[in-house]
Amino acid sequence: MPSVAFHTLGCKVNHYETEAIWQLFKKSGYDRAEFEKHADVYVINTCTVTNTGDQKSRQIIRRAIRNNPDAVICVTGCYAQTSPAEVMSIPGVDIVVGTQDRNRLLGFVDQYRKEREPINGVSDIMKAKVYEELDVPEFTDRTRASLKIQEGCNNFCTFCIIPWARGLLRSREPENVICQAQQLVDAGYKEIVLTGIHTAGYGEDMENYNFAQLLRDLEEKVHGLKRLRISSIEASQITDEVIEVVNRSKILARHLHIPLQAGSDRVLERMHRKYKTAFFAEKIARLREALPDFALTSDVIVGFPGETEEEFQETYDFIQDLHFSELHVFPYSQRTGTPAANMSDQVPEEVKHDRVNRLIELSSKLSAEYAAKYKDHVLEVIPEEPLNHREPDGYFVGFTDNYLKVKFQYPSNDIVGKLVRVKLVETGYPMNEGAFVRVVENPQMTTAH
Repeated sequence: MPSVAFHTLGCKVNHYETEAIWQLFKKSGYDRAEFEKHADVYVINTCTVTNTGDQKSRQIIRRAIRNNPDAVICVTGCYAQTSPAEVMSIPGVDIVVGTQDRNRLLGFVDQYRKEREPINGVSDIMKAKVYEELDVPEFTDRTRASLKIQEGCNNFCTFCIIPWARGLLRSREPENVICQAQQLVDAGYKEIVLTGIHTAGYGEDMENYNFAQLLRDLEEKVHGLKRLRISSIEASQITDEVIEVVNRSKILARHLHIPLQAGSDRVLERMHRKYKTAFFAEKIARLREALPDFALTSDVIVGFPGETEEEFQETYDFIQDLHFSELHVFPYSQRTGTPAANMSDQVPEEVKHDRVNRLIELSSKLSAEYAAKYKDHVLEVIPEEPLNHREPDGYFVGFTDNYLKVKFQYPSNDIVGKLVRVKLVETGYPMNEGAFVRVVENPQMTTAH
């Protein structure tokens, strides 16, 4: 049997798409090999968010070529999309496909084997108008399933290359989303994470359908779904209708990831973000009424061109006042091809570094404060794996619906992927300790309303 090996760089969407490409190879009779081992075909799914993303992608491509110089080397993903010529020029690369037409990969592999001529299968992503269906009925990782619902972004923030790598916003047909969600639940997943490039922009390209309706339909039509998580939602996408769904939902996780990027209005304007801090704060206040005490996580970029000490302090104070529960903090990185890369007043690296550290320290403090509120509470956890991947210590790790990472002891491995109740006995960041209470039995399936 021929074998295929994968390496994925970058975001959740890339991981989802690698799984989808694996499904295509599996259907054609391929075995899956470890990336470090000998395989007949290597697929490298690349990232291009930063210049270092490009660099890492090139390193991994070269590693695959060393693993088996006779293998067919396929490169896909965002770096392949934005710089196909650069990827094709790496000696040993055979096939390049961007962020569309992944279903043509197997045909390209056959064509390459016959003709032995490198194939550039990258098309103009800005012309892509229709969502490319990529089904993933199950994942190699057994506990949380991602479900990709849209592709592309129309925002063109000044620091971001993604619209050029992914194209404009395109939504997946609702019936296909619901059908795949049901497949995932039937395959045993208790939690589904909705992902996309601009996830909650879902439906902006549709006539009479939107993100709030999709959330409602998933809850009403997918039988047996216990937990639904939104990977990311922009402040501007938090409509009254979304807030109402959040308020009513019985399965939506008490955790929303809402990218802030900066807490200074002047910086937000330079970033071409389409909101001000007052708007952001007002949306959070309304969400907290609808979903009390939810975990609010966010992305922040520090050291954006021109960011003064005063502007950084505005961001720091805003985050502190709003009590975020965890931050992903990134130093601004100049991305060739974006407007921000050419802005004057680039912030020196050591200043960025210092600001990143200050924000990470604040994030750790806020995370620990958030977790402390749940000491002695009983929460529902889906155990994902034994701690440190070793069973003997008897600890398993998983997340609560409000995104607290919890370890607890349990005598056997059959707990993975189930929904269990755990009492938090010690809280902290990044890990909390819990005591196992009980497995939540599957309630009788309710029929659709």
